[in-house]
Amino acid sequence: MKRIVFVGGGNMASAVISGLLKQGHAAHALHVVDPGELQREKLRGEFGVSSQAVADSAVTGADLVVWAVKPQTFVQAALECAPWVGAALHLSVMAGIRIAAISQALRSERVVRAMPNTPALIGQGISGMFAPPAVSAAERSFTEQVLRATGSTLWVDTEADLDAVTALSGSGPAYVFYFLEAMLQAAAEMGLSPEVGRRLALATFSGATALSQASPEAPATLRERVTSKGGTTHAALSCLETHGVKAAFVEALHAARRRAGELGDQFGHASPPV
Repeated sequence: MKRIVFVGGGNMASAVISGLLKQGHAAHALHVVDPGELQREKLRGEFGVSSQAVADSAVTGADLVVWAVKPQTFVQAALECAPWVGAALHLSVMAGIRIAAISQALRSERVVRAMPNTPALIGQGISGMFAPPAVSAAERSFTEQVLRATGSTLWVDTEADLDAVTALSGSGPAYVFYFLEAMLQAAAEMGLSPEVGRRLALATFSGATALSQASPEAPATLRERVTSKGGTTHAALSCLETHGVKAAFVEALHAARRRAGELGDQFGHASPPV
């Protein structure tokens, strides 16, 4: 049974731990380092994993260290952990911190970087992944197996591609929630009850997504099939085009990608103080 240490015990770490336990991974082989006492108690109570506030010799011997701290706290966390986890494989689910910085801080080139998203909390996430040549095929497979506990995975060709992954799927759930908010507002303004509006909006999103997944046709083709000229759908889409919604949405994703690059510039070259 592989021993996995999580540095950071927040939502994403919880999602991975929950998924691993459902896959049959033993709780005694999972350990969390997190300074928050309440969070440690929650993880112990919910999952039965061991935990501690600060890394020490207790984390020595980890097969994998999953880095799930906020970017701005990575430097200190790495400084505390590095002396004990030098032989481990490392998997980062942190936004912004680049592999070069992680490798420098931990004195290891065996680092896999991933960008998951929040549906991982219910086992329906997707993670974009990248690994440098220093990571073996077996190690890539192992990290992929770990993240598949939260949903599906895919590998990208370059680390820079993770900025686009961040913009598309990492931030993507917020875009869906944003459009759901608009649908619920419109439902209320048209006189539907909150319960009816919510059921209709959620079923429409999930159903359309399922249809798109099941169909070999492009989304544009599926859209055209339900858009009769002069009909209700045509009226709605014409309004969206008039207001430039599609162009604005595309530009929004580019803005998210640019911001991901900026965060990489800000945090991605960090290293622990000497």
